[in-house]
Order: sequence, then structure tokens, then C-alpha cells
Amino acid sequence: MASGNLPAHPDGLDPDAIDRPVFSATIRPHRSLGRTGFRIVMIGCCLVSLVTSIWCIRMGFWPVAGFFGIDMLALYAALTVSARRGRSFEEVMISQIEVLLARVSHRGERREWRFNPLWTKLARVEDEEYGLQRLTLVSRREEVIVARDASPDERARIANGLDRALAAVKKGY
Repeated sequence: MASGNLPAHPDGLDPDAIDRPVFSATIRPHRSLGRTGFRIVMIGCCLVSLVTSIWCIRMGFWPVAGFFGIDMLALYAALTVSARRGRSFEEVMISQIEVLLARVSHRGERREWRFNPLWTKLARVEDEEYGLQRLTLVSRREEVIVARDASPDERARIANGLDRALAAVKKGY
């Protein structure tokens, strides 16, 4: 029986660290309009619409007021759908034994892809003027787009982090 401190693993590896993430990120779509901004935009548009509608009714152009009402309903629906879609996100996690990409929709539906990090690489589609347009995880015959809702600059930062993590994992073997 050994007493005291147990010696380190003969290969210098920590068996508990094998599924600890080397890289982990949660990617959310950019939505510049929060709740307060939504209220301000809707109140402002409704006030402009109301003032213009009153003026049009007084001038005898009463059908215009109805069209302003339809416009406000369409604007409300569009902003609500945009805010709801902003709740979706992607999770990317790279450990020594797997690459996990989980995509959660705005409805809460979760879809996962798991890859072996030794067989996984990143494919990029770049444009000189607009930057990184598409980032794809490729493993064997399967391809999955990563950070599809991110801006080109954010996508480039994510790609650099994924590249470093994949290289670190492959270097360990």
C-alpha cells in the first residue's frame, strides 16, 4: 500500500482532465434592440403615425390612417420575431476526446453534433472586402456551419480560438 501523496501519472497526464474543455464558447446572434429600445421605437413610430393620420383624416384622406395602422402592426410583428430569434444560440466545446457543437433554436429545440478532434478541421470562406463569410467544422464526410449568426469579425475571433484549441488537442497526441 502506498502512503502519503500518490505519484503523478507515468505519462504526465491527468486522467481527470481528459474531458475538461480546452475551448468553450457560447455564440449568440447580435441584436442591437433591447426591450427599452423596442418600446422607444414603437412609441416613436406610433406617435409619428398618429400625428400624420390625424392630419390626413382632417385633410379628407381617411384611408391613409388605416394603412398607417397596418404598418404599425407589421413593424410590431417584425420586431417581435427578431427579438424572439435573438434567444437562439450555439455552444462550441472542444476537449481532448470530442468536439461538441450544440445549436439551440429560439423555441428551445437543441441539436448536437459530436466529432473526434483528431479528424476535425476548420474550413473558411473569406471575402477580401467583407471578411470571414463562412466557418465550417469538417470531420470525415460531415460539415456543420459554426457561428452562422455572428458578424465576420466575431466569426474570425471564434475561428482563431477554434484553431488554437484544435492544434493544442492534436499536439497532445
